[in-house]
Amino acid sequence: MNATAYYRELKRYKYQLSEDFMYLTSIKGFVVDLDLIKLDSDGALTILKYYAWDGASGPTIDSPASMRASLVHDALYQLMRLEKVTQDKVIVADKLFRKMLLDDGMGAFRAWYWYTGLRLANGRAARPEPYASFIVLQAPEVED
Repeated sequence: MNATAYYRELKRYKYQLSEDFMYLTSIKGFVVDLDLIKLDSDGALTILKYYAWDGASGPTIDSPASMRASLVHDALYQLMRLEKVTQDKVIVADKLFRKMLLDDGMGAFRAWYWYTGLRLANGRAARPEPYASFIVLQAPEVED
């Protein structure tokens, strides 16, 4: 039995789903079945009740037009960090974010500005995190 606990401190999340959410993405060919995120091979992304996310990142202000987009984008980036979806889908996720912002009523310039910020970050938040970024707690060995 492994007595090492790997964990990381998380920033506070601002939002939590109160019911399941489904959105059809163009990210196909992956099958992911995690506790709170599911993605089927046809691109259907299901995010389950209690999933928490922090809204839009950076120097932005959350608004009704950004809630669904930030939810889907955060879940897709999480799947990439966990290496369940390949890194070549970063631009696809970023473009989907912009589309959802526009679909939900955000102005074109603001949606472009947010999308440009994502592209400047170049998917950094979607990259896998090495164990080095985790805090390691090692229990003392106990003799039987």
